[in-house]
Amino acid sequence: MNSRTKILLIYTGGTIGMRKDFSTGALKAFNFSKLLQRIPELKQLDCEIETLSFQNPIDSSNMNPSYWAEIATIIQSNYSSFDGFVVLHGSDTMSYTASALSFMLENLAKPVILTGSQLPIGDLRTDAKENLITAIQIASLQENNKAVITEVCLYFENKLYRGNRTTKIDSENFNAFCSPNYPALVESGVNLIPRPELFLVRGEQKELIVHQLLDTNVIIIKMFPGMSESIFMAILEIPSLKGIVLETYGSGNAITEDWFINALTKAIKKGLHIVNVTQCTSGSVNMGQYETSSALKQIGVISGKDSTTEAAIAKLMFLLSQNIPSKDFQAVFETPLRGEMNN
Repeated sequence: MNSRTKILLIYTGGTIGMRKDFSTGALKAFNFSKLLQRIPELKQLDCEIETLSFQNPIDSSNMNPSYWAEIATIIQSNYSSFDGFVVLHGSDTMSYTASALSFMLENLAKPVILTGSQLPIGDLRTDAKENLITAIQIASLQENNKAVITEVCLYFENKLYRGNRTTKIDSENFNAFCSPNYPALVESGVNLIPRPELFLVRGEQKELIVHQLLDTNVIIIKMFPGMSESIFMAILEIPSLKGIVLETYGSGNAITEDWFINALTKAIKKGLHIVNVTQCTSGSVNMGQYETSSALKQIGVISGKDSTTEAAIAKLMFLLSQNIPSKDFQAVFETPLRGEMNN
């Protein structure tokens, strides 16, 4: 690592930023301006670390696009002054934020790594220190004075993942995240083991473009046996609704009843964009593989391929804000933009 590597640590909130008051047992916010005093191990990293915190740190359950824009703006404002960024974030919505930031930060040429913890930083058995230290170390990796990682990632429990490929799978274990359809980019053991062949290919160097506006007139609907026709129809009739991520069965299958197909057909003709993703933890949508998905393909339902739900909803918000002609929307959505899906 280059000794001049500068990392900006951005604290948004979450468990990682808490410490226990041992006299009362209560959790209090950690003072990140005293980070090096609290975690002296960071001094062993051959980089400079500066910290910046949300004025009012939030629980990640309250995360929303306005906060995503705030994070993106902080990165944009400090982009020329730092070599990498580590975003400390609550784990519950971390995959949504990582996915959103991947689309909002176009032409990214530096690492943006989200991390957090299951236990507070001052807890005896905390996972916070390892996650924080290794995330900073990975963000500092340089080769020929250029960043090794040039995408939005998520680091948790010894693995660095592409952020828009992740989903939270466990609320209690330290190994809280997985990347079901794409391997880890870096694994941390005794040594860091990068897999550069998996990294997002850095294109021609262009200026960073930050997209701050996202369209939130979207919804996620999960298919289930016994779905009510009247309730489903009522959702499709929401006046401001522009897009739906439909979580279907298996490889993209859904009921074939006339009312369901007719309702989707009418909605699509009206201009509603409907994206098909699988409810399964891993795997891909392949509409037309079975009869139960052929009709969806024929009426113009968009394939989310092997996207996570988090990536699909973030991409839908992003593309809806880009004023893409309706006739081109499906083709654009089904094209990988930030490594969020396979071709």
